[in-house]
Amino acid sequence: MGDVDPCTITARSARHAAERPDHVAVVCDGRELTYGRLHRESNRTAHALAAAGLRPGARIAYLGRETEHYYDLAVGCAKAGMVLVPINWRLTAREVDHILRDSGAELIFVEREFRDVVDRLRASVPTLRLVAALDTEAGPTAGFLAWKADAPEADLPVTARTDDPMVQMYTSGTTGLPKGVVLAHRTFFTFIEHTTRAGVDWIDWRPEDRSLICFPGLHSAGLAWFMHGFTVGATNVIMRMFVAEEAVDLIVRHRVTTMWAAPAMLQMMLSDQRVTQETFRSLRKVVYGGSPISAELLRRCIDAFDGGLAQMYAAAETGSVVTCLAPADHVPGNPRLGSAGRVCPGNEVRILDEDGAELPPNRIGQVCLRTPAHFVEYWGRPEETAAMLRDGWLHMGDAGYLDEEGYLFLCDRINDTIIVAGQNIYPVEVENALREHPAVADAAVLGVPDPRWGEVVRACVVPRPGQSVTGRELMLFLRGRIADFKIPGGYRFLDELPRNPTGKVLRRVLRDRFTAEPAASRG
Repeated sequence: MGDVDPCTITARSARHAAERPDHVAVVCDGRELTYGRLHRESNRTAHALAAAGLRPGARIAYLGRETEHYYDLAVGCAKAGMVLVPINWRLTAREVDHILRDSGAELIFVEREFRDVVDRLRASVPTLRLVAALDTEAGPTAGFLAWKADAPEADLPVTARTDDPMVQMYTSGTTGLPKGVVLAHRTFFTFIEHTTRAGVDWIDWRPEDRSLICFPGLHSAGLAWFMHGFTVGATNVIMRMFVAEEAVDLIVRHRVTTMWAAPAMLQMMLSDQRVTQETFRSLRKVVYGGSPISAELLRRCIDAFDGGLAQMYAAAETGSVVTCLAPADHVPGNPRLGSAGRVCPGNEVRILDEDGAELPPNRIGQVCLRTPAHFVEYWGRPEETAAMLRDGWLHMGDAGYLDEEGYLFLCDRINDTIIVAGQNIYPVEVENALREHPAVADAAVLGVPDPRWGEVVRACVVPRPGQSVTGRELMLFLRGRIADFKIPGGYRFLDELPRNPTGKVLRRVLRDRFTAEPAASRG
């Protein structure tokens, strides 16, 4: 391939089209797209983008549910040297407006269901000059196909380099407006390269795999899972949106071999009344992450997935997997089940104190890591980029520690750490203690400003169906389990905790409720 950089999505598309053109690349709603067809269709997409007057580096937005053509567009943007900007369809109009403005998107592909939002915002977004329909009454992809109907299928020159930007993902924004995380082609190659070279298969993708994507590709984790499968030539099974019953059906129908899901998704799937011991027999690897997993759910998953369970720790800024709790570690009673696993080949992790000094094992500090998959930049935010990425090291917002064997234990988000009279309290420790109460289904702990102590500890609790518990009962229950200064002094009982689309608890929302109605927090 001459001086063509092989570690790009553009080069890999051409390679698959030449070597495995009839192998199915994507399955969605019963429709199949082979690697040969995906290559030709993404060529047409790239030609149509250029014909629309868009130049390399242009930001192309997508607002809609997933279809196989979302990934056609992702590959097509890469071939045209443009950058895809996925927008989660669950976001508010204000959040959509922010992403369009922040990214400087020039073209947006939108489903009819969300067209009104775009039409209202269009006049106020100066860069947005083109709006294209994804769907029509003729079908979920008819508009997109009509948009590029006259574009040729001919190959484009492969000019992309591995460090070129390819996608701009927006963070979930649990503490404020989301930032654009720019990822390069290399993001989707380095993890597989390093683990293959090291002979490690904790998390792996194989050409013969049928990979189920539970996370939406509009999220960095979902897109990364697809792209890793794409780079090896696997078959990717996608859903328009996650529905637990549909996910179970797809696993059985397509004999899915590997999947990635959040703990909440696994819990919903295991609660499907049709699930038996045979339901998940085809799965060789089930990867979970994105939010904490309870001990009870972990036990159920170990039983259900028959030794093929792996946990991963990653973030949008890391681009790919940082640490992994391998299947061999998923043994009942293993004290390291509460960890995020060991550092994956090619990566490094350090724990630093407040002065930037490296801490010894078992001391809690800021998690810092180095990975070749790391993000390029926060779009338009050089100061925040420099604060996050220093000398090749990502300074994460997570607090944690490494044990003597190099297993990473995450304690909490640094921003979520509660400081009461100078004492650091990590919410996850208190939440885990609360969940031990037989009447508690879920809990979120947060700090609320207090004039005397700086902050005080408060808890939001979801009781189990048909059960009740009081704040006083929980306070008495926690005594002896955690230090007295960590015990919440106020409780609010909710039907469910507010979460973002990836399952993370929106502590900001809960904190606002406590601040607005302090009296209601008394339990």
